Order: sequence, then structure tokens, then C-alpha cells
Amino acid sequence: MADEEATAAPIPDLKKWKLFAIVSLVSLIADQATKIWARHALPIDCGPHGDGNLGVVDALVQRKCIGKAVGVIDGFWDWRLSMNPGSAFGLFSGTGSFGRIMLSIVGIAAVAGMIWMLRKARPDQRVLHWALAFVAGGAVGNLIDRIYFGVVTDFVLWRYKTKEWPVFNIADVVLVVGVGLMFIDIQKEGKREKAAKKARQEKAKQAGLVKDLEKK
Repeated sequence: MADEEATAAPIPDLKKWKLFAIVSLVSLIADQATKIWARHALPIDCGPHGDGNLGVVDALVQRKCIGKAVGVIDGFWDWRLSMNPGSAFGLFSGTGSFGRIMLSIVGIAAVAGMIWMLRKARPDQRVLHWALAFVAGGAVGNLIDRIYFGVVTDFVLWRYKTKEWPVFNIADVVLVVGVGLMFIDIQKEGKREKAAKKARQEKAKQAGLVKDLEKK
């Protein structure tokens, strides 16, 4: 019986690794597929002096061309192709090649950190499992662009009247969702710790150790 329990024990850990692999892979595929679509399907305007010999990425990076907006929801949501040398939502876009190298290193470190955190996570921390998978998938999605092109493909533009949110992509979305889920897990863990502390206090009270507990 003991041998059977020992054999069954690793199953919950296997489940969290399977979830991590599936969610991060689906996030990565969705990100890369939509970026490929955006680079091939969305229009760009090269003006009268555009260089037709340049590819879409180089033309946008060198500012020979600009992405043309394609309306999805009039006044609120457009597709507009752009190349972002920075991180999510255009942050750190003016840091040059050194910044891109540092962001690539940060991306690799982030993925390694997610794997390390998943190893430490308990089987019942399901929200955290999803969060780590989303962050890893999003980080790898943008990392692939940064390594292959030197820039990240963005194409989703949200705006209201003259105000525009920085253009973003699916990897940015899943990164934000992942970070949000991490905060939810932190809140849940805080409540769990409070409940555990209260249970210890009740146990100490029943055992007549309240005075010792209060001194602590």
C-alpha cells in the first residue's frame, strides 16, 4: 500500500508541468501565427519614395514605410502593423541595440524564472500554474521576434478619439494576463497564510499556550 502511494505521489506535479507546456505552447503558437498573418496581410504605405527592394520588416524599421490602419471597430480598434524595438507596449523602444540585447537576456531569464517558480509551486496553486505558463509563452513569443528580426511585430491598436494605446500583440496580452493571475495568486496565498495563522492560534489556545503565543 505504501509503495502504491509513493508511486502515485508525483502525479500532481506531472499535471502542473503538462498544463504549463500546453498553455505556454498554445500562447506561443497564437502569438507567432498572428504575427505572421500581420506581416503578410496588413498594408503598409511607402509613399512615392519607398524602396520596393526592402522587405516589410526592414522597410518599417528603417521608416521607409509606415503601417496603414485597417478598421475593426470604428473609432476604437484598428489593425496597424509596426515594428517595436522595445518591450511590451513600446516600453524602452529608444534604447538601441544594447537595449535589445538586454531585453533578450531579460526574456530568457524570465522564462527560466517561470520554470523555477513552477518547480516550487504546490500542486493546488492552479492559478499560479496558469500565470507562469502565460508569462513564459508571451516572453518566448516576443523573444523569438527579437532574436530573429531584432524587433517585435505589433499590430493591435486601441484608440479613443485622438488618444492611442501603444500598439501591441498577442504575446503582450498573455503577459499581462499572466502577471494579473500572479497578483491573484499572491492575494490567495495571503488569505491562506492568515487562515493558517488563525488555525495555529486556535490550536495554541486549546492547548493552553496563548500566553506564549502572545509573547511572540
